[in-house]
Amino acid sequence: MPFIPHTEQDIRAMLAAIGVASIEELFDEIPRELRGGALAGIPPALNEMEITRLMRGRAERDGTWLSFLGGGAYEHHIPAAVWQIATRGEFYSAYTPYQAEASQGTLQLLYEYQTMMASLTALDVANASLYDGASALAEAVLMAVRAHKSSKRVLMPATVHPVWRRVVRTIVRNQGIELVELPYCTEAGHTLPEALAKLEGAAAAALVVPQPNFFGVLEPVDELTDRAHARGALAVALVNPVALALLKPPGEWGSRGADIAVGEGQPLGVPLASGGPYCGFMACRKELVRQMPGRIVGATVDAEGRRGYTLTLQAREQHIRRSKATSNICTNQGLMVTAATIHMALLGPARLAEVARACHANTLMLASRLAAIRGVTRAFSGAIFHEAVMRLPTPVAPVLQALKAQGILGGLDLKRDYPELGHALLVCATETKNEEDLALYAGHVARIIGRRARPAACALKPQT
Repeated sequence: MPFIPHTEQDIRAMLAAIGVASIEELFDEIPRELRGGALAGIPPALNEMEITRLMRGRAERDGTWLSFLGGGAYEHHIPAAVWQIATRGEFYSAYTPYQAEASQGTLQLLYEYQTMMASLTALDVANASLYDGASALAEAVLMAVRAHKSSKRVLMPATVHPVWRRVVRTIVRNQGIELVELPYCTEAGHTLPEALAKLEGAAAAALVVPQPNFFGVLEPVDELTDRAHARGALAVALVNPVALALLKPPGEWGSRGADIAVGEGQPLGVPLASGGPYCGFMACRKELVRQMPGRIVGATVDAEGRRGYTLTLQAREQHIRRSKATSNICTNQGLMVTAATIHMALLGPARLAEVARACHANTLMLASRLAAIRGVTRAFSGAIFHEAVMRLPTPVAPVLQALKAQGILGGLDLKRDYPELGHALLVCATETKNEEDLALYAGHVARIIGRRARPAACALKPQT
């Protein structure tokens, strides 16, 4: 809260109205020995001007970076109106809308969000929100196993975000669910559909299909989806919502579409801030709705025929289903969903497609500029969106460190998770970058690599 309006007179009046002498008296039920007392080491209070100056100075220590990082967290332009509206008190302080009659505004917003996400994914129904994309993928795995009933094996391509794969493994491992990793084509960068043929006879509950995948490469989604269905498995789409403005939606993959779609909603109006915040989304076919975790808001009419909104399904909720709840992750990223809804409403389908085209064009331009540097090549031949993997002639970590000294976050070193790729760098360029930014980045990379490639000067031989 930026401003607290209560004067000392207001506080005394409120205390008198409830019949207590002081604020401390409101907490007299807490035993004195359990109270914390005064805080040690806290400096004297500052006035508003002083605290503003202090916090501005501390924020400036972080610096301003030109970022080419991707890997699941993306810098997009967010219209000023998004958070001007999202931080209004009605949204900013709203909690779970258990009382529909008192939460019509929040419920209507969630209903609009669900409608937009269902439209974007071309699936029948979407839920209100999940914690983040990684946990949404874990929930989709659990959901697929519940729906399949006869198998606890899920096929997980190596092209899925490595952190997300670790999150899924952590969440599902104690439920006896087996995650089978599928290899990728080292030339094109996508999952090998033929890998499914090698698993014939081994029943699977689901196949995860990323689009685009962690490398930014587009997967053969139609073939993978149809192969999953031919094996009696569900197809779980893992998608980037911005890419869906251009690419075929999961509900239209293959001959009958994916069954479940999940992803990370951060690209839709949520700023990057030291590792968060995030919000996961999920959509599915109507036949699976009873297995879907999270809240589903429905539209109805009241006794007088007026339109109203209510929580139609709450399959996740412990307060409704107790031990039979479909999920024990209770965090509802309502504020992030509010921002995403406003963001999508402001942009609309046409502007969102423009953003996607700009991201694609900038990534292609960046990859082309980098590939023009001696010793730098594209790691994969497959079509890409949003980001690309580049092979360098030198270890990536020192290059990134040198770029950081120039105020540039140069990308993600893939050595730890994909050592087989060699000196591989994942780079990303969204619509926030222009040609000057791309030229500056490529110029610094060329200079740094060129300097590292030069042989060290020979030491002078001591004279005898």
